[in-house]
Amino acid sequence: MDSTADRITLPDLVPGGFVDKARIDALTDGFASNRANRIARNAVTSMGIAAAARDQRSVRAYKDTYGVSLKAAKTVTHQDKSGRCWMFSTLNVLRARALQILDVDDFEFSQAYTTFYEKLEKSNSFLERIIQTADRPANDRLVYHLTLHTASDGGQFMFCASILEKWGIVPKDAMPETACTHDTKYMNEVLGDILIRDAAKLRESAAAGAAYEELEMAKADMLDEVHRFLCCCLGEPPLAIDFDFEVGEHADVDASKVEITSDGRRILRDHGVTPLEILERYTHFDAGDYIELVSVPGDSRPFGHLYGIDWFDAVMGGRPLRLLNMEMPVVEQAVIASLKGGVPAYMMCDVGKRTLRGDSDFAGVLATDSLDLEGLFDIDLSIDRADNLDLNGTGLSHCMVFQGVQLDDAGEPLAWRVENSWGADQCKDGYLIISRDWWRAYGGDVVVERRFVPDEVLELRDSLPVEHVDPWDGFINYRAW
Repeated sequence: MDSTADRITLPDLVPGGFVDKARIDALTDGFASNRANRIARNAVTSMGIAAAARDQRSVRAYKDTYGVSLKAAKTVTHQDKSGRCWMFSTLNVLRARALQILDVDDFEFSQAYTTFYEKLEKSNSFLERIIQTADRPANDRLVYHLTLHTASDGGQFMFCASILEKWGIVPKDAMPETACTHDTKYMNEVLGDILIRDAAKLRESAAAGAAYEELEMAKADMLDEVHRFLCCCLGEPPLAIDFDFEVGEHADVDASKVEITSDGRRILRDHGVTPLEILERYTHFDAGDYIELVSVPGDSRPFGHLYGIDWFDAVMGGRPLRLLNMEMPVVEQAVIASLKGGVPAYMMCDVGKRTLRGDSDFAGVLATDSLDLEGLFDIDLSIDRADNLDLNGTGLSHCMVFQGVQLDDAGEPLAWRVENSWGADQCKDGYLIISRDWWRAYGGDVVVERRFVPDEVLELRDSLPVEHVDPWDGFINYRAW
């Protein structure tokens, strides 16, 4: 009988250029003869890449001192083991409004309440798109993409805004976090199983000739079950609450609802108030007041164009995502105008790049020169930003809030102060210092109030036709979801 080696012929082997074993063996044999190689090997194997590459001389130059800095809430929010940064950041923007209206130094909205309706709305949009694509094969690229993203945690400012405008908002004590929001993995996994099962049923019914109206009725029953599941995981969301809260002397609230106690405290008592009434009275929020600006270069993403991402918006009947792509100085100056006006700004970036998150001395610094990876490994890591976006080297995957900026003599940003949602024990007491170069390499998405944007930019946003891109297009890379 022929040996295994004799039976292997060229067509049985994986085609393509293969690794040259002799060449690699020679490299291995000679690696330690180079002093720099030995130092790098010993440092990295002993303490890891980040600690070995940390450039102390560069990183210690970044300080938490800003010429423009907002007074933020006393406490820092914590998203725990979840991907709800976009929700926490949006609610942190609204929290700044509530702090001013209530004239207090701390307040927090319920993220669990918003999570409940986020999961419900995402379940609906997923099943709706399954119905809309029921005539396509399961291995169609769009169907495949949809089934990879059932009701995961990721999202956007405008997704959250649409949820708030429909369902309202409540204080955190009205619907506190649960075990399933502290760690969303298993809730998402079970919900995903429910939705994939339902998707199979809808596709089977469509293949058997069911009309759209029949599929919609079936979807409604499926959402009833999703609602019950979410109530078990998160508790029932309140339909109305008694809002009792100590407010400041200058609170912009209905004076008839304020009780002055014997010790002089001012207690707001707004009883039987609905979540939508809370949103209106204590945030004055209108999603139409906001504009989203991005700066993502590339041949397929020219500046001065308005984009929408098909098959992506999470709330059916809500506000669609619209991204105005502009040069970075336009984006930055809008944020600077917002901060000078006393208003924080939502942002997105790739927080995992060149981060010193676990560093005991400089955990709050994000800077391109904080880690000397090139020097440590003797490797040139430079890459064009457009190529990095196109080839999934980076992406806008984490949301935070701009709270301050240090400007140079020309009014250009040197460093940004950013509020995170990882709790006060992470970063620098919950905040990050982001250098100008780092933001320009790994950031580029902001949401600001329209009043801080130049008229000519608003004209583009309001008049340009929407150019539609696929959800897997390199325009915005949500790879971390």
